[in-house]
Amino acid sequence: MIRRMILMLVVVGVVLGGYFAFQQFSAKKVRGFMASMANPPQTVSTVTATTQTWQPAVEAVGSLRAVNGATLSLEVAGVVDQIGFKSGEDVQQGQVLLQLRAADDVAKLAALDASAALAKINYDRDLRQLHSQAVSQAVVDSDSYNLKNALAQADEQRAVVAKKTLRAPFAGHLGIRAVDLGQYLNSGTAVVTLQALDPLFVDFSVPQQALSQVAVGQTIAAKIDTFPDQTFKGTIIAVNPTVDTDSRNVQMRASLPNPDHRLLPGMFATIDIAAGAPAPHITLPQTAITYNPYGSTVYLVEQAPAAGQPVAVQPQAGQAQGSEPPNAQGHYIARQAFVTTGATRGDQVAVLTGVKAGDVVVSAGQIKLHNGATVVINNTVQPTDNPAPVPVDH
Repeated sequence: MIRRMILMLVVVGVVLGGYFAFQQFSAKKVRGFMASMANPPQTVSTVTATTQTWQPAVEAVGSLRAVNGATLSLEVAGVVDQIGFKSGEDVQQGQVLLQLRAADDVAKLAALDASAALAKINYDRDLRQLHSQAVSQAVVDSDSYNLKNALAQADEQRAVVAKKTLRAPFAGHLGIRAVDLGQYLNSGTAVVTLQALDPLFVDFSVPQQALSQVAVGQTIAAKIDTFPDQTFKGTIIAVNPTVDTDSRNVQMRASLPNPDHRLLPGMFATIDIAAGAPAPHITLPQTAITYNPYGSTVYLVEQAPAAGQPVAVQPQAGQAQGSEPPNAQGHYIARQAFVTTGATRGDQVAVLTGVKAGDVVVSAGQIKLHNGATVVINNTVQPTDNPAPVPVDH
């Protein structure tokens, strides 16, 4: 009985020992597995913050318009008798462009001129007779009225005849003729467009906050997408004295020389206005900035303490294989920092606070990071960082 009891206790001890040993073995394996599940280093590209000198500028968009421009037409109806211009030519002020058939009006004018001449003869004769008391003052007054009335009717008819002739109201460049010889024109029918092309006006608007930086006489630089490689210089000549209550913008006008007539009214233009002296700014690629509702952030790359195994660093673009950038040995960690951004230039953005010159900043791969994450630097491919990018067709 005692031996059976001892044997049973031994068996129970072996079973319990095996169970606890298995539990210890399982816990060790779980701890090892969980340790192997730690976040691996994330691969990112980086850029070094640099200082560049930027010219402060006010940017705007506007439209070109002619100093003088009109679609010419006649006030009266009639049949086209003569056309004195060709499409696309330059004309001088007062040049005859078109003549309507006016023979009957001219004949009527001749009759009225004759009546006015007769009234003048009668008035002069009666005025001489009045001095010798041959006629009364009433007769002379009647002759004076008849003369003035005849002259007024002749002037009225002369104006009607003049309206049958279309003249250039100013010197400029003609468009495409819209009428033909012998065509009947109603009053107001468009005949041709006339535009004065040198100089041109460019109208644009700037926010009211920029009013302290812009004034009459300042130079502007206009860019037209028709001529992407050229910049056209102009001068601000007028500032609207009121602010638009809907947009809080102020309209401005600049004069733009156009001696070769390449620019045309209606073209779209982007305007840069130099404002103030050049100033240094710390710049980064715009891809380095993460914009959030609570503030803009960047990830700064720092070398971690020497503990642990070194993290591999890929060579930067243009660096020979096998060479290492400075501080290649040791862990690299990413530290999140809030920044204040300023103006932009193409692919670049000015950083006002939060980054200093020489800081290494993550330029791509931020979405994989958190504060304190371990990173691997690979700069073989970099985001664009051009202050004046130009579209390229592939």
